[in-house]
Amino acid sequence: MSIVTNSPVWRPFTQHALQPNALKVSRAKGAWLELEDGRRFIDAISSWWVITHGHCQPEIMQAISNQAQTLDQVIFAGFTHEPAEKLAHRLLEFTPEGLEYVFYSDSGSTSVEVAIKMALGFWLNRGEPRTKILALEHGYHGDTIGAMSVGARSSFNAPYEPLFFEVERIPFPTKGFEQNTLDALERACRSRPAAFIIEPLIVGAGGMLIYSPHTLTEMYRICASYGVLFIADEVMTGFGRTGTLFACEQANITPDIACYSKGITGGAIPLAVTICRREIFEAHYAPERARAFFHSSSFMANPLACAAALANLELWETNKARQLLSDICLVQKSQINRFSNDKRFTNIRSLGTIVALDLKIKNSNYLSTISLELMAFFNDLGVLLRPLGSTIYVLPPYCISTQELELVYNAIDAAAEKFSMID
Repeated sequence: MSIVTNSPVWRPFTQHALQPNALKVSRAKGAWLELEDGRRFIDAISSWWVITHGHCQPEIMQAISNQAQTLDQVIFAGFTHEPAEKLAHRLLEFTPEGLEYVFYSDSGSTSVEVAIKMALGFWLNRGEPRTKILALEHGYHGDTIGAMSVGARSSFNAPYEPLFFEVERIPFPTKGFEQNTLDALERACRSRPAAFIIEPLIVGAGGMLIYSPHTLTEMYRICASYGVLFIADEVMTGFGRTGTLFACEQANITPDIACYSKGITGGAIPLAVTICRREIFEAHYAPERARAFFHSSSFMANPLACAAALANLELWETNKARQLLSDICLVQKSQINRFSNDKRFTNIRSLGTIVALDLKIKNSNYLSTISLELMAFFNDLGVLLRPLGSTIYVLPPYCISTQELELVYNAIDAAAEKFSMID
C-alpha cells in the first residue's frame, strides 16, 4: 500500500486530525521519489532541504557501505576514529578561514544548542559571565528548547514558552530599511550580550526572507566592534543553497561559531557540526575539569555519517558538482522570471538555488489549511512542494534537470490558477 493509514507513527509538524494518512516511499533516485505503487514525485524541496547532489548519490552510498564493513559506531569520549579525524581536517579546509575546532553532533537543532552553550561557557570561563542572546527576527533554529528560545515565537512553540530563556530580537533587515536593523543591533550590543545568532542571507522557515550580503557584513562588523560573538546558523544555507558553498562567503566574513548540518552528508544520513574559533576552545581548556565543555550525544561523530560527509566533500572538489550548482542557480532564476509580472503572486524572490513567491489567496496564515490544500494539489501532480502558508518555495537537489524544473513550475502555475484570488 502506498498510502499508510492507522499507523502508530507520530509524524512531525502534522495535525493527524487533518492529515491522517501518509504516502509511503519505497525508493529514490536523483530528483525523484517513488511510491510502492510506482507513482513518482519530483522532490522539489530536497526532502526538507537536506538532499544536495541527488538521492542515493553513488559515491556517497558507496562510502557508507565501505565504512559499514569496518566500524559502525564507537563512543566518542576518550576514543576517536579515522573518518572523524579526517573529516574535521577537511571541513576546516572548506569552511571560512579562522574556524579551527570541530564539535560533532547529529542534527541542526543540536548544533545550535552546542553553539549557544559554547558562547555562554566562553564568557563564564573568562570570568565575565554574559547571558543575553540576540537573535534576528523571524528566525528558525530548530525545535529543542535552546533553539526554540532563539527562534521566533509563534503558535508552533507557544506551549513550551515557560521553558524558554529571554532573547532580544533584532528587526529583520527589510529591503530599504536595513539601517533600522543595524541601528537596533548596535544599541543591543552596548548591553554586552553574549552572542548574536542569525541565518545568513535568508531566513528559511520564517518565510524564505532574503537580505543582502552587505547587510550581513555590517551586522558582523557591529558585533565584532563590541566584542559580541557572532553565530552563523548555516544548517540550511550551507553546502551550496545560496549559490556559494557557504552563505558567509558572500559577505566575506568568518563567524565566531558556525553551525552546519543537512547537506553536510549530501543529505544521506544525519550529522551536524559546530565549528568555532580557537579562543572559544581555549576558554574551555584548563586543568580544572569543571571548565570542560559538557555536551555530548550518543551517536556523535558516527563513522558511517563521517564517511558520507567525506564523500560529499570529495564531490564538491569536482568541477561537475560546482557546475551543477552554477547551472541550477541560473535555471531557477530563469524559471521564476515567468511569474515576474504575474498578478497572482507577490514578493517574487530568489537566492542561489532557492526561489520563493507568495500566492495571493485568502487566509494566508501559516496555520490555515491552505498550505495543506496546496500540498495535496501538488501531490496530485506528482510534485513534492511544502508551502509555508501561502509562500511557495522551490529548493531542489542540484541534479534536477531543466525539464524536471519545468514540471515543478507548471504545477505552481496550475496552483495559482486554482487557488489565487486574482481572476
